[in-house]
Amino acid sequence: MSLTQVVLRLARNPGFPAGDDSQGYVINAPLDADFKLSVEEWQKLRDECSVIRFKPGDDRDADGKLTHRGSHWFLHYDEVHEGDDEPLYRLGDHALALGSYITIHESDGRDLTYRVAQHLPAKQRDCCCAAKSKQEA
Repeated sequence: MSLTQVVLRLARNPGFPAGDDSQGYVINAPLDADFKLSVEEWQKLRDECSVIRFKPGDDRDADGKLTHRGSHWFLHYDEVHEGDDEPLYRLGDHALALGSYITIHESDGRDLTYRVAQHLPAKQRDCCCAAKSKQEA
């Protein structure tokens, strides 16, 4: 199984009635045939399971790792100024299929909903943070 670059973009939330494509995450993750995270593959590839958080302003960008503890998935940032680990609400139960939604408990305490906007092969490192995906149109 190879890694998939999953691009999440901020969906409709309080204060963001239309969502915000300039905010989101790029996660390199092992997805199974049902687009669910594979714990077994993550254990083999954990060092390659990276995450990039992108938001307006230089202080909001962060990079780290996708981690798994117990039955929960987290976004782990290795630098203190990037914030605490961010839990992914019931991600083990949800598929990361295009168009699906997930909730992330942000390091600032807010729960925000994100839409799976794009899948790319993980070897493509051109992040796609600024431009909308052709798959979204």
